Amino acid sequence: IRPFAPGNAGTAALGANLPLKASDVEGLARAARDNRCELVVVGPEDPLARGLVDRLAVEGIAAFGPTQAAARIESSKAFAKDLMQRHGIPTAAFAVFTNRTDARNHVQGLSQPPVVKADGLAAGKGAIVCDSQEEALHAIDQMLGEEASFGAAGQTVVIEERLSGREVTAHAFTDGRTTLSMPFSCDYKRALDGDEGPNTGGMGAYSPPGWLDAGTARRIDEEITPATVDAMMAEGVPYRGIIYPGVIVT
Repeated sequence: IRPFAPGNAGTAALGANLPLKASDVEGLARAARDNRCELVVVGPEDPLARGLVDRLAVEGIAAFGPTQAAARIESSKAFAKDLMQRHGIPTAAFAVFTNRTDARNHVQGLSQPPVVKADGLAAGKGAIVCDSQEEALHAIDQMLGEEASFGAAGQTVVIEERLSGREVTAHAFTDGRTTLSMPFSCDYKRALDGDEGPNTGGMGAYSPPGWLDAGTARRIDEEITPATVDAMMAEGVPYRGIIYPGVIVT
C-alpha cells in the first residue's frame, strides 16, 4: 500500500490516504516507519521547513527533499536574498527590517514603490507588489504593526526593488552538486483577471512559456540555477530535491 498524507481524491485511487496534517512532523515520521516506507517524497514547503527530512533521517528513512537548514532558501526570504548577494547571484536590490519605524522610513526614502515581503512562509500570499508608497506603508503596518496579520512569518520584512518584466520559474532536480533542468513554467499568482488583485499560492500555470528566448533560458539554466546550488554547498547546507528559482526577465 502506498501511503499518502494527507492525500486527496486522486491519491485515494493509488493508495491509502492518511488523516495526518502536512505540518505533523512526528506523526508523518511515525507513519513512514509503521508503513515501512523506504522513500518519502516531501512535497509541501511547510513540512520541509519544519524539518521532516531531518526527522526521517533519524528513522533511517530516505527522503526526497531538502533538510530544514537547506529549506531556509524557501522558508526565509531574508536568508535567500543574503545568500544571493553574498555569492553574486543576480537579485533585486533589497533591505531587511524587523522594526516598523525603520521600514517605513526606508520606504519613504525610495523613489519608486517597492515589493514588501513577509520573510517567512505565508501560503504564497506574503509578497505584496505595491503600486504606491501608501500601499507599501500599509503592508509594513500589516506585518510589523500591532495588526501582525502575517503572524511569525511577518516579524521580519524584506523590502525589495520592484522589477518590471515577466516572471518565469526554473524547476530543476539537484543532488546538491549538479542540476538537471525541467521545462520552464509560468504561474498566475494574482487572484483576479487581468493580473489584478493580491498574490495567492497560485491560480494556475502553463508550460512551456513561448515568449522565453533560448539565450535567456540558457543563461538561467547555466548560471542562476547552478550558482544557487553551488552557493548552498559553499554555505555548508547542500540543497537536495527540486529547486525552483523564480526569475523576472527584464
